[in-house]
Amino acid sequence: MVPNDDLLQKVRQALVTVKRVTEKKMFGGTCFMVNNKMCVCVRNNEMMCRIGPDQFETAVETNGCRAMVHNGRTMKGFVYVSGEAIKTNALFMHWINLSLNYNRLAKPAKKRTSR
Repeated sequence: MVPNDDLLQKVRQALVTVKRVTEKKMFGGTCFMVNNKMCVCVRNNEMMCRIGPDQFETAVETNGCRAMVHNGRTMKGFVYVSGEAIKTNALFMHWINLSLNYNRLAKPAKKRTSR
């Protein structure tokens, strides 16, 4: 699975003024880490957005948005957003802003120890 280059560039541009952004290969795509916390990922022609559990139920009712399912488990607070949901710049920025707003509240992942 290869991330869509146009979508990758669009996300990079949207995050250009955000401090402490790094890119990391994850989930078969490219994830944008903000303050060492997963924020937005680009996979194929869609974004995976970490929006938090409070926004989740409303988000999945949006056309072009679906819950992230990982190992058969619905990941509340994570959604895949494609096509219909990001067809305009205003819609695209809505998802970016939801992700950035939650990033401020999110706790960093626990560090894994080597075995």
